[in-house]
Amino acid sequence: MTHAGTRSWWGWGTVEHAVRGAERTALTGRVAGLLPDADLTVHLPPDVASLALSPVRVTAPRSLAHLCSATPYDRAAHTHGKAFRDVVRNLHGDLRHAPDLVARPRTEQDVADLLDWCTREGIAVIPFGGGSSVVGGVEPRLADGCPALTLDTGHLDRVLEVDPVSRSARIQAGVLGPHLEDQLRPSGLTLRHFPQSFEYSTLGGWLATRAGGHYATLYTHIDDLTQALRVVTPSGTGESRRLPASGAGPSPDRMFLGSEGTLGVITEAWMRLQRRPRWRANASVHFADFTAAVAATRALAQSGLHPSNCRLLDPAEALVNAGVTTGGSVLILAFESADHPLGPWMDRALELCRDHGGHLPAPARHTHTGADGADEAGGGAGADRSWRSSFLRMPYQRDALAQQSLVVETFETACTWDRFEELHAAVTHAANEAIRTVCGTGVVTCRFTHVHPDGPAPYFGIYAAGRWGSTVAQWDDIKAAVCQAIADHGGTITHHHAVGRDHRPWYDTQRPGPFAAALTAAKSALDPAGILNPGVLLPAG
Repeated sequence: MTHAGTRSWWGWGTVEHAVRGAERTALTGRVAGLLPDADLTVHLPPDVASLALSPVRVTAPRSLAHLCSATPYDRAAHTHGKAFRDVVRNLHGDLRHAPDLVARPRTEQDVADLLDWCTREGIAVIPFGGGSSVVGGVEPRLADGCPALTLDTGHLDRVLEVDPVSRSARIQAGVLGPHLEDQLRPSGLTLRHFPQSFEYSTLGGWLATRAGGHYATLYTHIDDLTQALRVVTPSGTGESRRLPASGAGPSPDRMFLGSEGTLGVITEAWMRLQRRPRWRANASVHFADFTAAVAATRALAQSGLHPSNCRLLDPAEALVNAGVTTGGSVLILAFESADHPLGPWMDRALELCRDHGGHLPAPARHTHTGADGADEAGGGAGADRSWRSSFLRMPYQRDALAQQSLVVETFETACTWDRFEELHAAVTHAANEAIRTVCGTGVVTCRFTHVHPDGPAPYFGIYAAGRWGSTVAQWDDIKAAVCQAIADHGGTITHHHAVGRDHRPWYDTQRPGPFAAALTAAKSALDPAGILNPGVLLPAG
């Protein structure tokens, strides 16, 4: 699905699809019932023309000037990502880290030329895809006096070659999700990577952040769909060999997957594709006990059935985002295939759920489409359909609540199954204590976004009453408490949202010391002037 319209400079998506009217009224009513003492006054964003952006400190050479923009709108729209703290700072007109220039290369040679110029002049380069980072990954948060150029890859947006025999395609990194799928559709193939940011994020961004996508099991990360990469660095351009698998030493692709623009600019990738699914099966399973629901989800993750969707919603998540009241939880379950009907798979999955006390308020739903398939796992019923609709509106509603002084944000992690109960209790406790201290009242929710045979990826939501002018600081306090709890109880600081600048303190303690030394050496070799996204993954300078 894609929305035509005017991209919002300060918040999610398009201006035309922002929350307003009856949706705003209903949302405000739900929040008032949840947080009756909250001040829900709506604060409008400032006009771009009123923003006090810092003076531009650099001038592009004549050979590159046609690629560069210093308009207030471009600089404002490229200052922050789309995290809660980004949106709130935009609402307050706090754009102190605006880039000096925004460059839009049209060819790979343009990328190389821009990197050469910035290396010579000591200008920081911030690679930028769709700008949907929620961890400070695209913000030029640099040392005072350091000029910055944001390198927007949006013009590198074509599928260059499709190999239907091997089911793969060579794709430019700046293509947005919907445009990518539109170009693949005539071949009957699909990348089938649908993060929540699908409409407003790029292939290069997915690769650079090791994004999690559509699949709840098996192919959960973009890594699993990557065949080969082409990367431009200040020290030269590299291209890995296109292979189904290789045991020839450490993987060159693995070095750049998750590198977050610190080692080079990904310009192209060969990606593994598949036929568009035609058969789908969906069900919503209710549980009276959360612990039993977790056990059922683990059984599914370890069964080899590989459901495409296996999202477990705790009672608060089910109520807030699916409109379902449950004492335990709701498991949203789905299978899909381009090859065969899915009855036996769904039947066995539901049998596993029933073994752990699950029940179906409505029968499983099976559908079959034409050969062209569809872009997303289809249909669903009950809680499944309600949650899916809410899922697509969540970022817009988050922005609307941020305008009303609410602290509304998410954080995610992953851990092994044996650690989940302890981690879940510790994170929930830390979040609630921090909310009580800095906000007074609030709600913490949890869902599983992905599940692996050896552990889940819990995704927590925060809804708390804030004070206008203080909500960024309030969120930062909550975030710090939660991140420390995650680190102390064996979780990862991120399962699929990347490190950026916001997760750096905990990432530094998570990675092994020898690996940090090796990454530092790689940075020095590929980017000797240290211009690429300084401060992300490694200390600047």
